[in-house]
Amino acid sequence: MEHTARRERLTSRLPELDVEAFLVTRLPNVRYLTGFSGTNGQAVLTAEEGVFLTDGRYAEQARHEVLGLRRGAYSGDFVNAFAEACRDLGVRRVAFETSGVSYRLHSELSATGIDLVPVDDEVERLRWAKDAGEIGLLNVAQSIADHAFEAILDKLAEGVTERGMAFELDTLLRREAADGLAFDTIMAFGESAAEPHHHPTDRPLSRGDVVKMDFGCVVGGYHSDMTRTVAFGEVPGQLQEVYAVVQKAQQAGVDAVRAGVTGESVDLATRQLISDAGYGEQYKHSLGHGVGLEIHEPPWLRAGSDQVLPRGAVVTVEPGIYLDGVGGVRIEDMVEVTPGGCRVIPSSSKELMVLR
Repeated sequence: MEHTARRERLTSRLPELDVEAFLVTRLPNVRYLTGFSGTNGQAVLTAEEGVFLTDGRYAEQARHEVLGLRRGAYSGDFVNAFAEACRDLGVRRVAFETSGVSYRLHSELSATGIDLVPVDDEVERLRWAKDAGEIGLLNVAQSIADHAFEAILDKLAEGVTERGMAFELDTLLRREAADGLAFDTIMAFGESAAEPHHHPTDRPLSRGDVVKMDFGCVVGGYHSDMTRTVAFGEVPGQLQEVYAVVQKAQQAGVDAVRAGVTGESVDLATRQLISDAGYGEQYKHSLGHGVGLEIHEPPWLRAGSDQVLPRGAVVTVEPGIYLDGVGGVRIEDMVEVTPGGCRVIPSSSKELMVLR
């Protein structure tokens, strides 16, 4: 029923868009509206009905996953299948996703005689606010990440490498029954932590290093995303100071999140605090982003974002300070937006852990 309700919300927009149907091609949006989890699927939706299209490799999978729509399988020629679906539905004016149709595909679809109308972010906007089922999957994905974080702490020892510990963390996530990794795990030791998106190397862990870990997993198509920074032995005093600033800024960001505020206002709550502490130039990225079927999706928490956070959105709050040649600190939580504030989803501590 959830997919049917989502499709109804989308197709209620057809009159305002002045079209008879909607062509959905972006895979996260296809999954959101149909339940299909394969890598090749499209849907043509009208207010009354719809057709789901895929190639023969996924016909049986679609039979199990896609309910409430007619299904059609094609052999490598989506364009003809699209034209046939439009004829069957009796539509000639169809909206398409500008971010999901290439110039070449648009030319081929247009040649079928169907009038194509470009639209932006119609399905993505519906996805901002998560329903109960989506929140449940995000909770499970985050719980797996929390357990993996607790377990990896016991494996950090002098001489282990970034690459090795990234692999260990990925394995822990898999063992906890994750469907996959949310993104390439960031494991950064010492001065490497000054790179916001460091790629793990063979750099060994030494006493006095910070360890920055940014990781997550996928459950039922939904992603978790968290960052923790810990100390391996006593770290330089400046990094202890930086940790305290980032921790305070991250809490300020969490406190600023609530339904009805803009992404820019939440970003500013952290940016002002870090700037006042003298580290404004070392805060090198925006505060956060939405999380769901994609690891990075709207609404955005950044300067200039006038996007208003709705109840039920799940966003990250992840300020950081990065000192070139020394190290860096980032603390990140996913939070669920509520009318009066937000619910922090991770359970892992954000106090500075000093591993002996």
